[in-house]
Amino acid sequence: MRISTAQYYETTAANYQRNFNKAIATSAEASSLTRVNTAADDPLGAGRLLQLGQQSAMLDQYNSNISSTKSSLSLQETTLDSIGTALQRAKEIALSANNGIATDDDRKAYAAELGQIQQQVLGLMNSKDSSGSYLFSGSKTDTPPYSQNSDGTYTYNGDQTSINLGIGDGLTVASNTTGWDAFQQTINTSRTKATMTAPAVDDGRVVLSNGQVTNSATYDSKFAAGQPYTVTFLSSTQLKITDGLGNDVTIEASQNGAFSNSNGANQVVNFRGVDLNLNINLKSGDVPDTVIAGHTFQLTANPDSIGAVRSAGNPSTAVITGSSVTNPAAYNAAFPSGGAVLKFTSATAFDLYAAPVTADSRPVSSGAVVAGPPATATAAGVTFSLGGGAPAAGDQFAIQPNDHQTQNVLDTLGKMITAMNSPVDGNTVAKQQFQAAMDSGIANLASASDQLGSAVTSIGARGQTLDDQTTTNQSLSLANTATQGSIRDSDPAEVMTRLTLQQTMLQAAQLAFSKITSLGLFNKI
Repeated sequence: MRISTAQYYETTAANYQRNFNKAIATSAEASSLTRVNTAADDPLGAGRLLQLGQQSAMLDQYNSNISSTKSSLSLQETTLDSIGTALQRAKEIALSANNGIATDDDRKAYAAELGQIQQQVLGLMNSKDSSGSYLFSGSKTDTPPYSQNSDGTYTYNGDQTSINLGIGDGLTVASNTTGWDAFQQTINTSRTKATMTAPAVDDGRVVLSNGQVTNSATYDSKFAAGQPYTVTFLSSTQLKITDGLGNDVTIEASQNGAFSNSNGANQVVNFRGVDLNLNINLKSGDVPDTVIAGHTFQLTANPDSIGAVRSAGNPSTAVITGSSVTNPAAYNAAFPSGGAVLKFTSATAFDLYAAPVTADSRPVSSGAVVAGPPATATAAGVTFSLGGGAPAAGDQFAIQPNDHQTQNVLDTLGKMITAMNSPVDGNTVAKQQFQAAMDSGIANLASASDQLGSAVTSIGARGQTLDDQTTTNQSLSLANTATQGSIRDSDPAEVMTRLTLQQTMLQAAQLAFSKITSLGLFNKI
């Protein structure tokens, strides 16, 4: 086989160029010690590097989320601790006001300080972070969690939504603490009411407090089902309790209903998870059995209260000025427990819907406005008093029932302030009622502190999760970096050996080419 000179030159030049390019590439690799610069260098390795790069970016995002969540949780914990400190001071004030020697003026001074604490706690509950977002509003970060109503109570305006951030593959942590969890679900220990039914005019000789729930499990399982109860004083040492069906349930009361007729004794009658303070106030010349026997009280759970909020877009100026449960049976059977929406279809007709209202919602109750004054609208056992003008078609009101199972601490402080501002000097009955109000307030402050403690514990648990995941992410980051390096980076010794070999081969090829090209017939002439 004969090869022409032109073919030889072309083949040799192509081989030389190819070897030269390899040497140049290896030289560049030796300078950067990077083996994979483009996908062409190693298609499989480049694909793997792309996956590892995505994982690295995700780990960076996880670490950023962990950092921001830690900062947010730290601020929340500090704020909750400050609220706890304020509540401890409130408890100290309540104990001082209830020490038996404080005067009306003393109690008013305590009330003023308690009012400042209430405003301090409100400000802390409505705290913002560095970006201006409210800490405890749930997902409604631009809405203040708590606002004061016209009646002096406070309403939670946030929601129960947790803002979850990813901190690892398939793992998220709530970066916020909602006011619903930290404040709104505080167990209310004052959920019962004792009302004197006989004699018609209270003579002050028997004072029975509204009571405090001391055992929620017993209260829920027994007390609520048997109400209303009738507490009848048979003598100066024995009372009788009958349930709503007339059954004698006195055996479930402490000491089977026996008590002491000692004048002014602050005794406790425990019944189905409720502690009732009993005071006997005898006057000079009283015959105990004669003046005490016949006193009767009705003991019930506090009836639900109904709140109503007017929609800002209502076409009329009508407002709901009051609301109350007027038909307990209809209320228990039909009123939506999760809240309702009262919608007027005309000036005289309305529908009540379960909240939230959707396109396929159907009213749970409908009716007509009853002329007043005041005009009223009754739906599902609840009567709403109307004012501010006649309603119009399209008017809507958000209706929220309160079963008094819970009570936020702002309302607890408000009730304590009201009690402290009420004069009691020289009035034995008023003083005993004040003491019962303080006992109730102190118990609810303890309940609020317990809920704060639960919220802080939750923050601590999430913080521990963040610390554990930080360690895991660091390990993954190290492994990711090492794997990327093993794919992308070159072995210096191997690269230098390969470069030396390629350069030697290139020189040899150049020398061989020059020798061979010198061979020819013309060299023999």
